[in-house]
Amino acid sequence: MRTVEHLPVLLDAVARVISESLGYRTVVINLYRPAWNDFLVTTVYGSAEAQEALLGGVRRIEEWEELLAERFSRRGAFLIPAGSFDWDRLPLSYVPTVERKGDWDPEDAMFVPLRHSDGHLLGVLSVDEPLSGRRPTDDELDVLVAFAEHAAIAVESAQERSDSERHQIALEQLLAVSSRLISEAGVDEILAAVCDAVRDALGFQHVLATLLDPQTGLLDVRASVGWSDDDIAAAGPVRFREIAGLFDEAFEIEGCFLLPSDEAERRLARDDAGALYVSELNGDGPWAWNRHWLVVPLHAESGEVIGMLWADEPDDRLLPSAERLQALRVLANQAAAAVLASQYVNELRFLADHDPLTRLLNRRAFVERLDGEVGRAVRYGRTFGLVICDLDGFKALNDTIGHAAGDDALQRFARTVTEALRRGDDAFRIGGDEFALLLAEATEADAREVVDRIAAGLEGIDASFGVASCPEDAQDAQALFRLADGALYEAKRTGSRLHFAAA
Repeated sequence: MRTVEHLPVLLDAVARVISESLGYRTVVINLYRPAWNDFLVTTVYGSAEAQEALLGGVRRIEEWEELLAERFSRRGAFLIPAGSFDWDRLPLSYVPTVERKGDWDPEDAMFVPLRHSDGHLLGVLSVDEPLSGRRPTDDELDVLVAFAEHAAIAVESAQERSDSERHQIALEQLLAVSSRLISEAGVDEILAAVCDAVRDALGFQHVLATLLDPQTGLLDVRASVGWSDDDIAAAGPVRFREIAGLFDEAFEIEGCFLLPSDEAERRLARDDAGALYVSELNGDGPWAWNRHWLVVPLHAESGEVIGMLWADEPDDRLLPSAERLQALRVLANQAAAAVLASQYVNELRFLADHDPLTRLLNRRAFVERLDGEVGRAVRYGRTFGLVICDLDGFKALNDTIGHAAGDDALQRFARTVTEALRRGDDAFRIGGDEFALLLAEATEADAREVVDRIAAGLEGIDASFGVASCPEDAQDAQALFRLADGALYEAKRTGSRLHFAAA
């Protein structure tokens, strides 16, 4: 039995050997199902009538507790003599229609527990119709019980082997995904691959990946499997502070947080906590998934939370093992590292042509864009406006209040400019407090309107603006820039805020 690889083959072998070696016409194996806390009749060795009556039947663990009562115990087995138990109260009974030959009554029943090495029930062995027609002697019971003990070891080993094989396959799948994460094009692609891996390798049908927006505190859903857009929308916006209570060390296993539903709902800082989502693939009993919550924080190297994975609907309806959660934690770590690496790369790409303080396009980008716009305007007869502007009294602001105040003024000015521009316009920071705007297809009235919107949005900041148009004022990038810059100087000299090169 120890060499049999597959559990169904092993169970058939156990039943056959007991029947042939120990002389029972009917041998039944009831296997424990941890997802349901019950016992399924998986194997029936005997007559067609016995197979039809018993195979596939289910008996609750409470029913087995009645049958495996101490009053029926005999040398490790449980012998229930005819008339000592009301079988009408329990379904799934089989009474063979055979003529009584000895002291074994057709309504007698005998069971032998198959126990795990830690003591819990793996299954129950049932034997019936002894060929001798007699109830077993103590020696015969000792043999049957000893055989059942070896069978239990074999069943435990087969189950562990099967679990180990599944875990190994899952690890191989996760390794393949992890090795690809760092090469994914962007954050959303990374998290989509992670969600797929949690579903395919770890068996959770619903997976959600979110990233924390440090400005708003909202958890932004970036990828998911299993949940529809309507499901996600129904939950509404979720802030990290609302779910932070889930990360309770009392429920931490391998860096993941697994909570019963009532505990999770109590820790959520939301009035509608119970309505967010209710699992459908639930089981029953101490090992079963039953509306549990499984959340895994994504950490930066500093330890701060940057996002979260939420896994639900395990396809086996069981609570995940520590090994499974460990694999999930490793994948979450890989995901966080890949997300941060992608963000760093994207930030480097961004900073190649953007100003780090104001997040506007920088001088290098301005020079390239200005040359291109001038070329297009001359070639295709199009027009655009160039606005050069700076903050009035910026040096004095830095000198009197400090550079932090100066930086704040630059950032507020940049935000105001961005909000005031039309679609198709661009803004650049080209020097300390000097900015440039490219206004597509802009007339003098268009330029004045944009400047007025900027000025109206400024609070506690004054700015001056100079405008030149292409191709009307110049058909060369450098010449156009000199004209706009000269117009800016004239606006500052005259105190008029806005001056046009052609004026």
